[in-house]
Amino acid sequence: MPIPTKKPKNTSGPKRARQPAAGALPTREQLLEALAQQSDIKGKRDLAKVFGIRGDMRRPFKAMLAELEGEGVITRTRKALRRTAALPHVTVLDIPSDADPDNLHAFPAQWNEEEGERPRVAVLQGRDARVAPAPGDRILARIDAGEADIPVYTAKTMKILDKPRRAHIGIVRMDEDGARLIPVDRKQKEMRIPLGDLGEAGDGDLVEVEVKLSGRLMIPRAKVTAVIGNPLSEGAVSLIAIHNLEIPYRFPASVVREAEEAKEATLKGREDWRELPLVTIDPPDAKDHDDAVYAEPDTDAANPGGFIVYVAIADVAAYVRPGTALDREAYLRGNSVYFPDRVVPMLPERISNELCSLKEGEPRASLAVRMVMSADGRKRSHSFHRVLMRSAAKLSYQQAQAAIDGNPDDKTGPILEPILRPLWAAYAAMAKARDQRGPLDLDLPERKIVLDDKGLVKDIRIPERLDAHRLIEEMMIAANVAAAETLEAKRSPLLYRVHDEPSSEKLQALRDFLGSLDIAVKKSDSVRASDFNGVLAQSRKAGNVEQVSEMVLRSQAQAEYAPENYGHFGLNLDRYAHFTSPIRRYADLIVHRALIKALDLGQDGLSDQEALKLTGIGQHISATERRAMLAERETADRLLAQFLAAQIGARFEGRISGVTRSGLFVRLLDTGADGFIPASTLGQDYYRYVEEIQSMVGERTGEKFGLGDRVTVRLLEVAPIAGAMRFELLSEGPRVNPSSFRRGQKRPSRSYGPKGRKKR
Repeated sequence: MPIPTKKPKNTSGPKRARQPAAGALPTREQLLEALAQQSDIKGKRDLAKVFGIRGDMRRPFKAMLAELEGEGVITRTRKALRRTAALPHVTVLDIPSDADPDNLHAFPAQWNEEEGERPRVAVLQGRDARVAPAPGDRILARIDAGEADIPVYTAKTMKILDKPRRAHIGIVRMDEDGARLIPVDRKQKEMRIPLGDLGEAGDGDLVEVEVKLSGRLMIPRAKVTAVIGNPLSEGAVSLIAIHNLEIPYRFPASVVREAEEAKEATLKGREDWRELPLVTIDPPDAKDHDDAVYAEPDTDAANPGGFIVYVAIADVAAYVRPGTALDREAYLRGNSVYFPDRVVPMLPERISNELCSLKEGEPRASLAVRMVMSADGRKRSHSFHRVLMRSAAKLSYQQAQAAIDGNPDDKTGPILEPILRPLWAAYAAMAKARDQRGPLDLDLPERKIVLDDKGLVKDIRIPERLDAHRLIEEMMIAANVAAAETLEAKRSPLLYRVHDEPSSEKLQALRDFLGSLDIAVKKSDSVRASDFNGVLAQSRKAGNVEQVSEMVLRSQAQAEYAPENYGHFGLNLDRYAHFTSPIRRYADLIVHRALIKALDLGQDGLSDQEALKLTGIGQHISATERRAMLAERETADRLLAQFLAAQIGARFEGRISGVTRSGLFVRLLDTGADGFIPASTLGQDYYRYVEEIQSMVGERTGEKFGLGDRVTVRLLEVAPIAGAMRFELLSEGPRVNPSSFRRGQKRPSRSYGPKGRKKR
């Protein structure tokens, strides 16, 4: 929309622009007024004549025009030099991914390049804003151009929009007719790639393409714009998810340079905890160690049978300062992403695996909490300290557990009595308090995919759940609670880890489902985690815990980060913050900075600008967390599909993990791989989806296939790139009375299954 121009009062000729004083340059406003009022100005020379520019005035005059053009205020076309179009009052803006989170700016998502440079728009960020954008977002915004002749654009965000992908991602497959693109998104269709549009791509390469429509039928064709790599030859199936979900995985040179220039911390400004025998207990393949623990009996007579528990966490805030390139990149990533074949870290290796990794025998900067626990595991008091510590031992979960179980090795033998047994004794007390608190006890097994040297699936394991795992979890939870309590007491802004209680709609759906299993749940909308634990206990006795666990999990809200506290439902805690993993989570780094400032532990605490923008920071890192979970799940699906591709026709045992009108989702018991059975192939009946019991029920026979049911399936089709599999159901389901589910149901049109008979 062009900037409105004022009509001259004298219509016999154009009105002359206001003139500067003799021998002076025109102001920016006078230049723009001339361009708006005098249509006969075609270029710089005409404009110079209007203002009598000559001699020494020419150079600064040209510089002023160049400045206006660079700012996007004026533009030069083949026909004329003129003012650029103005932005509409409401428009769509793109915030660059490398924008400063503290001073966001954006550019119009759509812009005619003939209008000159895209205008830069400052994005206003109010402390109480309901919508808080972040770098990389696309927003719908209300625009204010200001009162001056030269527009100074500011924007108030109305809504964060879904940003379309820059390009389609797919795998090149060569065939006798040339080349085709197999999209990684299972919802997209294959496309042909003209041989002249392949570029340097070869068979099996992961590529970005642009889509062109050709011919009278407007058939979509793909043109390769970038070759990303070959996931199979490079053993990096995760590349597909990384690029499909636009996860940053290469560190800019400025970030790497800052990391390399970082120096090891000294004792200056820190307490000396190097003689305290803290130990790290992690998975055996862990490359970074951001937490260490130690416990000892409390000698205070006022706390008989109590313990003092120490938790030391890597002091990432000492190296990643607000406003630095390291900080901006960590914020952009939000968290580390863990794949079976690689890790995409939040911080460069120099920080995450070296300076901030609590290595055995090495002095390391740490932010630590000292907690006094009673004999029944309740926290009596706590205090935070900025320290220099030194890990006494690096242990794996299995190694520490074996020592406690009576099988110490050369490393754990000498520390069994002085270090490990007091740790386990403190955990035993804390476990009493945990059981009394009653957090949600969903014991769902997690499978670990083990790859071979070529990046292919070698094994799928369900790691044994050990007390060593529970010990570390319980001590980390206690430290996280202590962080939230301290910051609340200091009236400091912070990011809570919050988990809302289930919505009334989800609760009702769960009640309907449990009712079909003759399991009762509390009628009130206000429920606690312990209520679900009672339901799970009933289901274990009834032998249907898998079904019930799946539905209880689905009823839960999604945890997120926010400066407003509404508690953590799953853990049954009133206040909770993430403090214990700043190497891999930006939320924890924010909490560290808040503690440093609130407790006056240094000059590198939470900045005032950060404190004002916690809403936006919380929204952004909650989104990056969801992105990471999706990427990890997609990669596991692709690896498992690839693993099973050679077993077409094989039979497997599985459980129904999802029921929709379209069909059944089945998870295989041995591998955890997921596949789909279309409703049209279920059998020789019309199968109706009954939501309240999460089942498909045969209208004539009453045959039922429900969530959690164990079934036998045959693998029919595999699409490894999409991570998709199709099964044939071989099992028969139990029979129920079909008339119980007919009332009020609409019958959709659907064909019979493999025999080809049509449903009515």
